[in-house]
Amino acid sequence: MVSPTTMAAIRKSGAIPGAEFLLSAEGIRKEFPGVVALDDVRFQLKRGTVHALMGENGAGKSTLMKILAGIYQPDKGQIQMKGVDIRLSSPLDALENGIAMIHQELNLMSSMTIAENIWIRREPLTRFGFVDHGEMARRTEALFDRLNIDLDPEAPVSSLSVANRQMVEIAKAVSYESDVLIMDEPTSALTDREVEHLFRIIRDLKASGIGIVYITHKMNELFEIADEFSVFRDGKYIGTHASTDVTRDDIIRMMVGREITQMFPKEDVPIGEVVLSVRDLCLDGVFRDVSFDLRAGEILGLAGLVGSGRSNVAETLFGVTPASSGTIAIDGKPVTIDSPQAAIRNRMAFLTEDRKDTGCLLILDILENMQIAVLQDDYVRHGFVEEKRITEACEDMARRLRVKTPDLGERIENLSGGNQQKALIGRWLLTKPRILILDEPTRGIDVGAKAEIHRLVSEMTRQGAAVLMISSEMPEVLGMSDRIMVMHEGRVTGFLDRAEATQIKVMDLAAR
Repeated sequence: MVSPTTMAAIRKSGAIPGAEFLLSAEGIRKEFPGVVALDDVRFQLKRGTVHALMGENGAGKSTLMKILAGIYQPDKGQIQMKGVDIRLSSPLDALENGIAMIHQELNLMSSMTIAENIWIRREPLTRFGFVDHGEMARRTEALFDRLNIDLDPEAPVSSLSVANRQMVEIAKAVSYESDVLIMDEPTSALTDREVEHLFRIIRDLKASGIGIVYITHKMNELFEIADEFSVFRDGKYIGTHASTDVTRDDIIRMMVGREITQMFPKEDVPIGEVVLSVRDLCLDGVFRDVSFDLRAGEILGLAGLVGSGRSNVAETLFGVTPASSGTIAIDGKPVTIDSPQAAIRNRMAFLTEDRKDTGCLLILDILENMQIAVLQDDYVRHGFVEEKRITEACEDMARRLRVKTPDLGERIENLSGGNQQKALIGRWLLTKPRILILDEPTRGIDVGAKAEIHRLVSEMTRQGAAVLMISSEMPEVLGMSDRIMVMHEGRVTGFLDRAEATQIKVMDLAAR
């Protein structure tokens, strides 16, 4: 194995003669309690290319990348950088070997400035040994100029949008002058314009010789930005192809091992009476005068650009942030929804946008996370929880949603992001809600799981549930909604029926 010091010299001198790949991994195996996460997998990255990793949630993509980033250590296998064997015992080892990773869950420190986050542990010092904040700001400005990022280095991270935090993470990774940059779902919270900016940055980095590993569930991104892709399934390596050699359907077949004939299985079900009626709902400084009706059996899509107020409306309907004014009625009767408990009592359910911060209780197991919303009358008798009955219900729901785990006693933080999402959806489906609010229900979910979730939502509408679905993915909004409500800067700009809705019409309303 080569030490970081030797590797630094190798990085300066360029590739070892005969080294075909910038980074390669062979025969990688990784086991967790009860689960083989990776089984004899391989990966090869060429200099100056974008290599996408594809696969369903739990396929092993993120596990392999965490091994290459030094977060996990493999049980077996060999990793080479420019043809030289390396051992990565920590993220610092990876950085010293020229490998940087931008995680899907952003890890910036909100109380610090942008510059302080980028140069932490590497701050320039004055001759007296103090941090030279002026020099740090200048270095940050030079870095931002290189990446065409328009942010104030002295701005606190707490003031930034999710999209701008993503840009800071990218700048931080680039600041290490790494040879390999790993991006895990980098566009999950970006608008189309922000995605275009990110892709310009990626193309510039690629042109400079950096190799980029790109993890995504979005097929359109693969064909736009990736040179080649590798597919994993159930912890095994399936194959690598140039992105120009295959179709979208080819990739899906490789990912799931089966055909997915209908991504958006929207059923035509009878639309019933109004279940939820909202009039002139306002939250001071956030949104105003939001009015709509939601009917039994209906899916009302809620579309709009980032910052339009979509998620804020959902949180207010569920009582997370009670409204400043306006009325909410269920079955024609006015109700006061001033807390999530009040919403649940009125048979409402809410899947939040951010599974890590506002969804999962990460230190608890899957069973505890799934059952927490139904620990009430349905599963309580004479003051005692019917443990066997509620456990069986959770196990059945986990099977329906194909949550990949050895058992429900596994801590939910050990699941992949997509399997965490499925467990959270299961939590709310167990409550048998009449009104289901879904905020980005398939974000970070693979194509197979998306189709399953869409079928479940359609099944619920067939049983009479009323669904409000927020999504940033236009095909999902157009494919699943009976009607679409569009918002812009805190106000409703229009409604579109399913038959008339197009991407152009939605975007026109979203930009007004």
